[in-house]
Amino acid sequence: MSTVSSAPPSGQVPGRWRQLVADWSSDRQAFQVSWGKAMMWIFLLSDTFIFSCFLTGYMTVRISSTVPWPNPSLVFSLKIGTAEVPLLLIAIMTFVLISSSGTMAMAVNFAYRRERVRAAILMLVTAGFGVAFVSMQVFEWSKLILQEGVRPWGNPMGAAQFGSTFFMITGFHGLHVSAGVIYLVTVAVRLLRGRYEKSGNYQIVEIAGLYWHFVDLVWVFIFALFYLW
Repeated sequence: MSTVSSAPPSGQVPGRWRQLVADWSSDRQAFQVSWGKAMMWIFLLSDTFIFSCFLTGYMTVRISSTVPWPNPSLVFSLKIGTAEVPLLLIAIMTFVLISSSGTMAMAVNFAYRRERVRAAILMLVTAGFGVAFVSMQVFEWSKLILQEGVRPWGNPMGAAQFGSTFFMITGFHGLHVSAGVIYLVTVAVRLLRGRYEKSGNYQIVEIAGLYWHFVDLVWVFIFALFYLW
């Protein structure tokens, strides 16, 4: 009985590996997803791990604290006339950031319809919402530091860990929003200059939208854990 060897001919396997390397190094697309979008998803996945660690650490510190935790309704209240309105500024910040997701989604829609001027304008509006959010966050920080005396290492209203966790997590998120504003403005200016008109590839707007929607989604969790819990 004759046997048939399943081993490939000499030199065939190295040739296949060379072909695989050549395919992946020269191709701009893998699994029907562009490299730009794939890299953004990988970045967002890694950022998800970081924010998850921060928020998990915050919940652990708060649950294990033996000192009373400050009441968010009192800490983050805003005085309007003679009345103290709890969480008013935070509600406005949340409304502004969530609204920016809507304008960003419309920008992506117009970009794929190759209406670059409308897409660019909506991206600039989204960036404006981001600037408004960061400005209100700066006001919030100033109020806590200058009026309430909250510091990363201390807090006159309760547990000392409140200041360190609050400034770290909200500051890290604010940094993401600030970077997103620069990113959106840069892409919008390129849109207005017709940078992507020749190729007709406006996927960069969708990629920027992925980042911005992620920033908005993270804020929902921060809002729920810091301000509502």
